[in-house]
Parts: sequence; C-alpha cells; structure tokens
Amino acid sequence: MARSGGSLRTYALSRLALALPMVLILLTMVFLLMRVAPGDPVQSAVGGRLPPDQIAEIRANAGIDDPLIVQYFTYLGDVATLNFGETITDNRPVSDVIIESGGATLTLTLAALLVAIGLGLPLGLLAGRYRDTATDGSLRIFGILTYAAPVFWVGLLAQLTFGSILGWLPTSGEADPVTFVDEVTHILLIDALIAGDLEAFWDAVRHLILPAVTLGLLVTGTFLRLTRVNVMQALQGDYIEAARARGIGERSVVVRHAFRNALVPVITVMGLQIALLLSGATLTELTFDWPGLGSELIAYLNERDYIAVQGIVTVFALVVVVVSITIDLVNALIDPRVRY
Repeated sequence: MARSGGSLRTYALSRLALALPMVLILLTMVFLLMRVAPGDPVQSAVGGRLPPDQIAEIRANAGIDDPLIVQYFTYLGDVATLNFGETITDNRPVSDVIIESGGATLTLTLAALLVAIGLGLPLGLLAGRYRDTATDGSLRIFGILTYAAPVFWVGLLAQLTFGSILGWLPTSGEADPVTFVDEVTHILLIDALIAGDLEAFWDAVRHLILPAVTLGLLVTGTFLRLTRVNVMQALQGDYIEAARARGIGERSVVVRHAFRNALVPVITVMGLQIALLLSGATLTELTFDWPGLGSELIAYLNERDYIAVQGIVTVFALVVVVVSITIDLVNALIDPRVRY
C-alpha cells in the first residue's frame, strides 16, 4: 500500500510540474495571437467615438505602447494574480465579465457533458455488446451523425421542432424575462434553489434542455465510438472467458467486467472533450441567445476589444489545463497502471 500511495503522489506531482510549461505555452500563444491582428486595437474598438487624448490614455493604461517583452511579462504577472484587465469598449473589469457570465457557461457545459455521458456510454456499451448487428450499425451511424453535424444546425433544428412546431420547450435565453432571483453564485439553478423558488428552478431547467442536448450531442458520438471499441476489445480478454466459465451471468460479465475496464480510456479522452464543449458552447450560446462567456466573447470580437477577448480566451485555456490535470489524476486513481 505504501508503494501504491507513494507512486500516486509522485505521479500527481509530476503532472503538476508538467502543467506549468503547458500553461506557459498556452498563455504565450494567447498573448501572441492577440497581437498579430492587423491594425491598432484601441482605434478599432473606439476610434471615431473618443478624442485623441482619451485614446492615448486608454493605450497607456492597457500598456499597448510598451515594448512587446514588457507587455508579455506584464500579462503573465496579471494572469498570476487573476487580473485580466479592463475592457476597452465598456470599461468593465474582465474578471467581472467572467464572474457574471461564467456561471451560465459552466451550467451549459456541465449539462452537455452529462447528456454526452448519459447517451454515449450506454449506447456504446450496447453497440459493443451486439457487434455487427443492425443495432450496432444503427448506433454507429448515429454516432457519426452527431459528431459530424454542425452544432448550430442541430440547434436550429431543435428550436424549429421542439419550440416552434411542437411548442414543448423555450428556444432562447437562460430563463423567462419575468423570472428573477438574487444572484449569489451567478448560477441560476443554484441561486433559484437557494432562494427556494422552485418555479424559477423549473423555468431554468426547461430553458437549459435544448442547448444542453444540442451541445451534448456534439461529443456523444465520440463517447459512443470509443466505448464501443473498448468494450469489444475487453470482451475478447481471457478474464472475460474465465468469468463466463465460472458461471457468471452474461449481463454481469458485460457490465461489471468489460464495461468497467472500457471506461479507463473514455475517462482519459473526457478531458479533451471539455475543450471541444467549450468551443461548441460559443456557437450554442449564440444560437440559443444563452448569456454566457461564449456570447460575451463573440460580442467583444465584433467590437475588436482585444483585452476582453484575451481575458476570456485565457480563462478558457486555464480551464482546459485544470480539467486535463484533474482527469489524469482521476484516471490514475481508477487504473494503477497509469502511475508507472
């Protein structure tokens, strides 16, 4: 046991150490990408609306006139202190934008991940169990379609079908305009529960269903195909034959033995899918008028507010790194072979 615990601790420390250069590379890429765009960012954002002296003041406050290397180390220092600057177009601290809109994006991303897991894993198990049958073929086609279909197109179809034609679900916004609860966590579902307002909670759930399912389908196909492949490989293992020889029921063999071992690579890939969900969340929020960071990012991109864009993209990059490390640690807990 001591050796196992020690190896896990060593693995965790090594992953954390590797995370530092990964974060540095990501931050460097964000910094450079924000500065290769042609034109003056301040002039593009507020040119023609402010006098030259105010534009010069904004440039000085943003450090745009400083040498590039000075801007770079200033940027790294600001990120280390979670200071993402102030937007050019509306003079809001970027951290306030992240706090106020991040809850909606977090809600959408987690709900979409639950949809993807809830559909992808059992369907992948079913396809792997009944390999090369009509069931397997149908599920494989479904997986390909969900992976290949553009998320905004699926969203528009969902709005048309379940909103306009059937009238079952709302098609835009996080809640009805008349729904209001005190913002404690900036996560509407949690704030509604804190306030004890079940009507507002149910309204938020109804508004969440369509965008969450639309975004969740984006990665459902990945989970389905990966689970299918690994279940088929697991079912060919010697330990499966041994379990069957001991008289263990087929359902137990498939679910408790094959499926459990097939989950390890799925969990590994899950961290990568968070990045895909965050990128898909931007289009999903735009399609469903969802008030999250994706919508804010599009708005600031249109305004060419590079400080706001840089701050939001930086947060997305940091979230991907944190999730990746967390998934690696969870994987090491589940499968001790990962530690060695």
